[in-house]
Amino acid sequence: MSKPKILVARAVFPEVIARLEAHFDVEANQADTTWSKAELIRRLQGKAGAFTTGGDRIDADVLAACPELRICANMAVGYNNFDVDAMTAAGVLATNAPDVLTETTADFGFALLMATARRITESEHYLRAGKWTKWRYDMFAGSDIHGATLGILGMGRIGQGIAKRGAHGFGMNVIYHNRSRLDAALEADCRASYVSKEALLKTADHVVLVLPYSKASHHTIGAAELAQMKPTATLVNLARGGIVDDAALAEALRNKTIAAAGLDVFEGEPQVHPDLLTVPNVVLTPHIASATLPTRLAMASLAADNLIAFFTGNKPLTPLNPAVLAIK
Repeated sequence: MSKPKILVARAVFPEVIARLEAHFDVEANQADTTWSKAELIRRLQGKAGAFTTGGDRIDADVLAACPELRICANMAVGYNNFDVDAMTAAGVLATNAPDVLTETTADFGFALLMATARRITESEHYLRAGKWTKWRYDMFAGSDIHGATLGILGMGRIGQGIAKRGAHGFGMNVIYHNRSRLDAALEADCRASYVSKEALLKTADHVVLVLPYSKASHHTIGAAELAQMKPTATLVNLARGGIVDDAALAEALRNKTIAAAGLDVFEGEPQVHPDLLTVPNVVLTPHIASATLPTRLAMASLAADNLIAFFTGNKPLTPLNPAVLAIK
């Protein structure tokens, strides 16, 4: 009996490819070529499954052109590259890779917050440029983390991880806003208080974004929201590009509407809005919040687990549209 054919759309750990090859006829993009939509469609012809990353868009056009496709397993917790409604209508299962990256991403979120608040990138550029000739009392003076008010927009697993690091490790006053309020036990565990979005923006010394991207969350932070923040405040986007209006943020940074920002995600990435590259008070990283080798391997392994489970008659671990399974 022939093995199901699958496409691995981006380079991934060789040991994960080897594991998949035990179950599937695998076409793997180990050269890590960035494919156009047309090329992705061409490569998906005859494939029953796909191993995808956040940059591989699966929408109605792709689905219509690839009628044999039955499952797409994302090696990411975010899945805004999937049109889940279109996938459900086409009977294609979507899965993601949550949980395995929570603590690593929360670590990075706090690292990005600290680098932003303490002006680490800005000061390093200054030193490397040979501009440091003497000490001065206010040289790269930033803002404190300990004892400050931390505002978190989006209080899922990663948001909770950041809250705990702030409250338990740095004695921060943690406030949050979410689509739904956490239960009392979780709030107590995070030492976090629920507030309105407006109150959070006006009150927080440091605002961290960890909410999922959707049409409803597009430009959650724009010029109006930035104007509500303290001029001494910092903003960190750890979530997805598009949640922040990057052009408005660049203008706010240039005008000192807020003090600084730290960004791991961008609108239209890997392109970065050119105005963000011209302001000094921003820390920029290339979407690496989950980038430790153990975590990235765990993410890839979970995507592989979902594919293997689906084709061996078992229930995938993290389905996004489980109604599809009931139809199969």
